[in-house]
Amino acid sequence: MLLALMTDLHANREALSACLAHAEQQKVTHYAFLGDIVGYGADPAWVLQKVMDYVAKGALVLMGNHDAGILQEDKGDMNPVARQAVEWTRAQLSAEQIAFIRALPYRIELQDMLLVHANAWAPDKWEYIDGVMEAMRSMHACKAAITFCGHVHMPTLYHMTLTGKTGEFLPTPESSIPLSKQRRWLVIPGSVGQPRDGNPAACYATFDTDTQELTYFRVPYDHDSAAKKILAAGLPASLAARLLTGN
Repeated sequence: MLLALMTDLHANREALSACLAHAEQQKVTHYAFLGDIVGYGADPAWVLQKVMDYVAKGALVLMGNHDAGILQEDKGDMNPVARQAVEWTRAQLSAEQIAFIRALPYRIELQDMLLVHANAWAPDKWEYIDGVMEAMRSMHACKAAITFCGHVHMPTLYHMTLTGKTGEFLPTPESSIPLSKQRRWLVIPGSVGQPRDGNPAACYATFDTDTQELTYFRVPYDHDSAAKKILAAGLPASLAARLLTGN
């Protein structure tokens, strides 16, 4: 099974389209969307419907904090930009799409893998994995050999030895990384729809369950058009600027 791991799509039609086309070229057989399907971007209905279409064909999908925000009346815990985007987004979605979001799980177990949006210790609390300590906490909170998660918009790979020593690795795109069964792993694929590592190209990863090889990809897309659509929708200009700079 060659599994594509896409997270933090953030209603970016151009980025998702580019990543799906790229994944098809890689002969991906299965898809997992790790949450934050909507929020920030200008095409929430299109992006969510595309994910729903893939789920109908067997893809996996998780609840993210921006997806959950669509369902919440009290958004006091969100910053003003995120709150404005969520409120605008909700008005763009159909009743069927909102019902789809409401049914999303916070975690999925698949073989010896765990899929979550934010972390394994409290998947519905949206705490970030910002470094080695949080990665260690997440890996200790589950039994999975490999945990895949989003929420952090920067591609990162953590590994933990049998003695508990944990390290961090910044992956090189298109370089295959063998995930040894002598270690445990936490994989953050980066963001499809709103990269924040200084590179505006969309980011996702694939994992081959037969060879245990992980590969990160950067996919250029028309971020100028995506940014202009954000401005045309009346959303905060900072959201458009982020797509142009990748920060």
